[in-house]
Amino acid sequence: MEKRGVILVGLSLIFPVGAFQGRSQNPKLMKAGAAWRRSSSSLSRATIGVADVLATPKWPAEWPFSAADFRRQDESSDQNFYAAPRFCFHVDDNAVAALTGYYATTFREWENPDILDICASHVSHFPVDVDDFTGRRVALGMNEEELRENKQCGEYFVKDLNVDPVLPFEDNTFDIITNAVSIDYLNKPLEVCAEVARVLKPGGAALFALSNRCFPTKAVDIWLRTNDLEHVFVVGSYFHYTGKFLPPSASEVSPNQDTMPTVGEGGGTSQNIAYLAVVKAVVDK
Repeated sequence: MEKRGVILVGLSLIFPVGAFQGRSQNPKLMKAGAAWRRSSSSLSRATIGVADVLATPKWPAEWPFSAADFRRQDESSDQNFYAAPRFCFHVDDNAVAALTGYYATTFREWENPDILDICASHVSHFPVDVDDFTGRRVALGMNEEELRENKQCGEYFVKDLNVDPVLPFEDNTFDIITNAVSIDYLNKPLEVCAEVARVLKPGGAALFALSNRCFPTKAVDIWLRTNDLEHVFVVGSYFHYTGKFLPPSASEVSPNQDTMPTVGEGGGTSQNIAYLAVVKAVVDK
């Protein structure tokens, strides 16, 4: 079996084919899981939640992706693509509010946490009461003009993680590292997640939010060939295969939809998509 099909077969061991109504009905996946699916045909997408995807995952023995999985339709310079600032939200207001609410609850698991937001923009969607924290808040992203406008973070760094995935911080620096709807653009996600583990303090966590919106020309190929629930499995695998995290978990933060709208290349205007999930991974230190 080709490597890119292995991750989908892993999913087929958990869910029947009816669970995934997206674009990744791989013939090899369907054949490999046919017998199992016949015995479990009563399940449907409506009966499967985001949390189920990482509850009992069947990880392949080895990293299942190839270099081709992380190619993009547009391999031109990301620095040029992100050169013009985009002062807009890339998910709708309901999804933003849901993510902020998730952060408000989850951040309280730490006392005055030091927080890093990677792939950041002009806003990090942190709760208002984050200003009560005395910990460090840092944004790392591609566009300096956007980062200067980010009032939720007291520091910023401009860096292209697709060129160099090394985070410019010492070991054990942060309690929380967030990534809001941008993991689909990283072409070295395993290396980035290993770096996330390195700079997290013992007991620290990565909180990676996923949506069903993207700039399709800059999203990696595996993202465009998989659907919402499969995205959760893919991102969970990034943490798993670093060997540096406890088993990841996932939460659906806002109501799911079956559609996958996209963001216009210029940023566009937000529409009501009402889908957001978060994969949480606690570092194993």
